Amino acid sequence: MTASLSFDSAYRQIRRGDLSPVYYVTGPEDILKDELVDLVLQTAVEPSTRDFNLDLRSAGDLDAERFTALVETPPMLAERRVVVVKNIEQWRVNSNVWQTVQRYVANPSPTTVLVLVHGADQKPAVSLSRASCHVNIEALRPDRLARWVKMRAERAGVTLESDAAAHLVEAAGPDLAPLGMEIEKLAAAAQGTTVDACQVADLVGVRRGETPRDWIAAILARDAVRACQMLGTVLESAGTTGVRLVTNLGTELVGVRLARGLLDAGLGAERVERDVLAGLRKSRPHGLGDWRGTAASWTRAAGRWTGPELDRALRTAFEADRALKSTTIADEFDILSEMVLRMGVRKVAA
Repeated sequence: MTASLSFDSAYRQIRRGDLSPVYYVTGPEDILKDELVDLVLQTAVEPSTRDFNLDLRSAGDLDAERFTALVETPPMLAERRVVVVKNIEQWRVNSNVWQTVQRYVANPSPTTVLVLVHGADQKPAVSLSRASCHVNIEALRPDRLARWVKMRAERAGVTLESDAAAHLVEAAGPDLAPLGMEIEKLAAAAQGTTVDACQVADLVGVRRGETPRDWIAAILARDAVRACQMLGTVLESAGTTGVRLVTNLGTELVGVRLARGLLDAGLGAERVERDVLAGLRKSRPHGLGDWRGTAASWTRAAGRWTGPELDRALRTAFEADRALKSTTIADEFDILSEMVLRMGVRKVAA
């Protein structure tokens, strides 16, 4: 059996009750991996028999004999049982347990659903990908992120209006862990209600126009006054650190530098925007908003900078990143404020 599925495809398949005997789950999004595992459990095992027919283990705790015992044990009072093994990168390739797993995956038990979960940033094992139902879970696209937030909020007992979900993503960023924590806070404060963007701003503590993305937009617009004024609020946003801000700013500066290079090559703005959008769709960078809007934003920003100015800005961001990671003398606010001013923006506060 060979299969390679996205999160959405696997989710739909499992909800239909179409279960595979072995799932091999890889990719960077651990929260989505957990959601997929939960769906397998809900679909494959009745809650009343779960104590007998579910085993959750870490690979480091299993040798070949223990693994075989888990997957070959027959279900009790049920059609099947589920075995979930996480962090399988802890198994050394060619070890005895690894060889045992390979043999089992090639001929799995018909009454066991085995889920093997690889850690984030681990390269998938080709042999497992070919012999199992491989689900590679990538970061959510921008258009999927707000939908995930709304669905997660509904499961927590809160209904988010569309603009509320969008603002929560803007305030907390695209990483699912901080978003999940903010949703839990919203659920505790507004259980059973419908929440709009203003309520999200009040509960999360980040008003519209003062999100990390707004801070980056101010820098790209060369408005040092606004960037410095909102910095304190931005640093207090959920899941936000100085390093993360600089990393995201660096991504945006690289994109603006690409657009500036295309403009300098003589291309018109419309052509530049199309080429930048094509590049975004090909590279699929994490953490950006709508790609079409991003391409338009980078093209507009490129008109406010020269190539050498952007090169200096990138060097300045790199130096700020090193300072944030290597010193305790100055705090994040000081380092980032100095970075903004050193980038040579044109609107300087008196």
